[in-house]
Amino acid sequence: MDTPIPRKTALIVHAHPEPDAFSTAQMRVAAEELRRSGYAVEVVDLYADGWSPVLDRQEFEPVSGPFKPQAEQMRAVREGTLTGEVRAHLDSVLAADLLVLSFPMWWFSMPAILKGWIDRTFVMGALFGGDFGLFDRAALRGKRAMLLVTTGGSAESFSSGGAFGAMDDFLFHIHRGMLEFVGYEVLAPVVTYGPAHLTDAERRTALEAVRESFAAIGNGLVDEPALA
Repeated sequence: MDTPIPRKTALIVHAHPEPDAFSTAQMRVAAEELRRSGYAVEVVDLYADGWSPVLDRQEFEPVSGPFKPQAEQMRAVREGTLTGEVRAHLDSVLAADLLVLSFPMWWFSMPAILKGWIDRTFVMGALFGGDFGLFDRAALRGKRAMLLVTTGGSAESFSSGGAFGAMDDFLFHIHRGMLEFVGYEVLAPVVTYGPAHLTDAERRTALEAVRESFAAIGNGLVDEPALA
């Protein structure tokens, strides 16, 4: 009797405050297409869930002496005292074969609520440090991650000769400093440029492009890394 092949799992962490935003629409398309490809998909909507992005000493009380966040994370992992909220999100990260961070680009980076999710959930001692190293020795080696992004500017403005500079330069600190740092293989981002300036027909075309990208990812047809 054949052993059933376990379903792959995807975790989509979304950070946009508007349910009707294009960013939210393309996140839903991505989730739908991954499910169609056979993935079990969990969506975490940080704004809808009221996620607090603040990493402070209250998360680790009692704290003796100066507050050192990563040292307290290590202690909480060692003593099994992570908060239930953080533990649940961390478990979702550890279980997922694919992590998708979905967000609008604000000030050339991710919204603060998503950065705070990284601060609190990418726990030292659980994903890196302690029994783990960094990069290809970190806990999430063998798993994949990617970004699903919208911008205010055009594709031309985010080119190497454009007004802002190359998109890859803005995303490097996320790709390398957050995702690869904890072991992920990072896939090329899916970016929709300037959806607020598109016609309805152009937005439909853009959503179809997102659908095609995630169909390819879901069916194992995309392996190119974001970083050469």
